[in-house]
Amino acid sequence: MDVRAQIASVFHLDKCIGCHTCSVACKNQWSDRRGIEYAWWNNVETRPGTGYPLLWEDQERWKGGFEAKDGELKLRQGGKAATLAKLFHNPSLPVLQDYYEPFTYRYDDLFNAPESDDQPVARPVSVIDQKPMSIEGGPNWDDDLGGSKLHAANDPNLDGDKPGLGFFYLPRVCNHCANPACVAACPSGAIYKRGEDGAVLVAQDKCRSWRMCVSACPYKKVFANWSTGKSEKCILCYPRIEAGEAPACFHTCVGRIRYMGVLLYDADRLRAAAARPERELVEAQLDLILDPQQVHDGLPPALLDAARRSPVYRWVKEWRLALPLHPDFRTLPMLFYVPPLLPPLEDGRERIPASYFARLFAAGNVELVRTALRRLSAVRDYRWSVSQGDPPPVDLAGLSPRQAEEIFRLTALASLQERVVLPALQREEQTRADEPQPHRGAGFGFLRPMEGR
Repeated sequence: MDVRAQIASVFHLDKCIGCHTCSVACKNQWSDRRGIEYAWWNNVETRPGTGYPLLWEDQERWKGGFEAKDGELKLRQGGKAATLAKLFHNPSLPVLQDYYEPFTYRYDDLFNAPESDDQPVARPVSVIDQKPMSIEGGPNWDDDLGGSKLHAANDPNLDGDKPGLGFFYLPRVCNHCANPACVAACPSGAIYKRGEDGAVLVAQDKCRSWRMCVSACPYKKVFANWSTGKSEKCILCYPRIEAGEAPACFHTCVGRIRYMGVLLYDADRLRAAAARPERELVEAQLDLILDPQQVHDGLPPALLDAARRSPVYRWVKEWRLALPLHPDFRTLPMLFYVPPLLPPLEDGRERIPASYFARLFAAGNVELVRTALRRLSAVRDYRWSVSQGDPPPVDLAGLSPRQAEEIFRLTALASLQERVVLPALQREEQTRADEPQPHRGAGFGFLRPMEGR
């Protein structure tokens, strides 16, 4: 067994109000520079919808992530030979129109307009060439168009289902995957998985602007800076984490939907887990996660203590309420989502089919989603009976009354210190991700890219 540690996250979609405070905080702190105006490391999508960039989930078009062939993982966009052939023309690479052309306003037209009977306006112009333009897209165009047929109906997760009278918000950041496709696809080795905390980062001095990472990432969370040519992405706010602070999007979240903590996993079984049949991928990923109470050897005490107090472990492994986003991409994402418990319609039908959530979070395994939704509903029933002084429900969908109370507290009452539990990362105890581990319990580290990708 090769025990590794990863800082992972959970987003509780039942609590997201779609205010975009997280996006604005991230944009102001990390991506307000020239060439990266269009890049939202954190964005919030309205679902059902086509997302940002447009239809990013369609891997038949983008060739992102991995596919399993004869029990082996291969990059969808091809191995070394295919990468070499596409270095100077990559048909799977998104273009600026798939995001949106960054724009500003010609404010001089407004501030310095001559006296007139007409109201002056500030016309939009392109940030790139300063020419007048018509705004046709944005980081949450689905919400701007109110779920029109042009967007909501084209959500690939509907798969023939008609959009119902319901919607929810899906905040997204880089998943900092355990098996990142962007790392495997980079010809220059500029992208790596940091040993300290599992963050996937881009070494700007090594980046050669091939942009294979952009097409290989199935979540489209790597962005090309059109000014410098370099790739950029979410860095997990590691300077804040090193100082013991929560990431910017976590710290500013109005709905308090975000949880962060340490997960321990067995890297020896990572390759086999990512190659399992689609409907088994979620369970395979959960099986990788180790019980921190049963792990003792070789880990720094502060790290082990943080893993044992991790809210992420409880949401993901103990309560089975949080699921990974598109496990079918086979990158083993380390960001998990608690699905929203939407109220049913008057005739009892689901506002959004459970099959939709299954395609989004469980590679089509509807039962995993229904189990999570039943447990969320049971916690609500339990808290209602407690507040009314009634006997608690007999059936809590496999949860105990103590667990139901803990879920309620972590959902509604927990402080930031309880929602974000980070270890004291001591430099003398850290290891480089690209160096051999001295022994099997070395703590933070990363499995080397698999041969033959």
